[in-house]
Amino acid sequence: MSAHSSKANAPSRELLEKLFRTAYKIRVFEAEGIKLYRQGLIRGYFHPYLGQEGIATGVCAALKDGDYIASTHRGHGHCIAWGASINKMVAELLQKDTGYCRGYGGSMHIADIKAGNLGANGIVGAGTPLGVGAALASQIKGSDAVTVTFTTDGASNNGTFMESLNLAAIWNLAFVLVVENNQYAVSTKIEESTREVDLYKRGLAIGVESYQVDGNDPLAVYNMTKDAVEKCRRGEGPILIEAKTYRHMGHHVNDPGKYMPADRLAYYKERDPVDRARNALTEMSGIDQSEIDAIENEIREEFEAAVEFSKASGEVTIADFREFAAAY
Repeated sequence: MSAHSSKANAPSRELLEKLFRTAYKIRVFEAEGIKLYRQGLIRGYFHPYLGQEGIATGVCAALKDGDYIASTHRGHGHCIAWGASINKMVAELLQKDTGYCRGYGGSMHIADIKAGNLGANGIVGAGTPLGVGAALASQIKGSDAVTVTFTTDGASNNGTFMESLNLAAIWNLAFVLVVENNQYAVSTKIEESTREVDLYKRGLAIGVESYQVDGNDPLAVYNMTKDAVEKCRRGEGPILIEAKTYRHMGHHVNDPGKYMPADRLAYYKERDPVDRARNALTEMSGIDQSEIDAIENEIREEFEAAVEFSKASGEVTIADFREFAAAY
């Protein structure tokens, strides 16, 4: 390929900057969120997305307004990549009335239905049938909307995985199932839960176009998702994408992750998705370090402002909660 054609086919600076901004914003949210948890400001569980930022970043960048996503218990990154308000997300984590769900949902249940975010989900594998339902609704309405469900390697052994994907296949739905394979279901390594560790092959078994991608490469994830989304809009769905990755820590904030081999963890940290997004931006767009620093400072200031906003927000009263609960 000539230098001219290579440059012509290179990703735009706008895209590269978007990928970096998103990945870095997720990294700051999770790292600083852990600090808030340690301070006792966040109650309940907190499942960091550290190390997996490249997947949500690349996938959501390939979607458009009017599409839908469904998430998992490790869902902060999905929400941020979808464009969620950091103010409302931090407020939700701190159980404040200004949060997305008025503080009722907390870390594992952030949702914004009006914006097409069908929500995080504390039930393993439960997002997949929700996503298929949304895709079916779009088809019935004659919409070209694409629905993406993020699921996990652990959830791939849940009955809803194949049942939902098979329904999407026989109905030719505009549905993309993204398997975030971080190689552990809590502390059970994938080799102990399935004989075939390449999970994309499960889709092939029922006639679903299926691929595997390096989940730590945001640009590669974007390119693969973009192709998948275009096919779905042409009526060629569903499509399964397995994104291989690795957590930077244990299953949740209080899990030390000592079962994770040090050499394996080091291997993936050397391929950190945030670093790769930053490097792609600097190497392909010519952006200088001062501009990178400005972006990072802006994002950190946004998070700090969100913390102050959330601390100043009120909590739902007991009377409000009783009224809310009575409706259900």
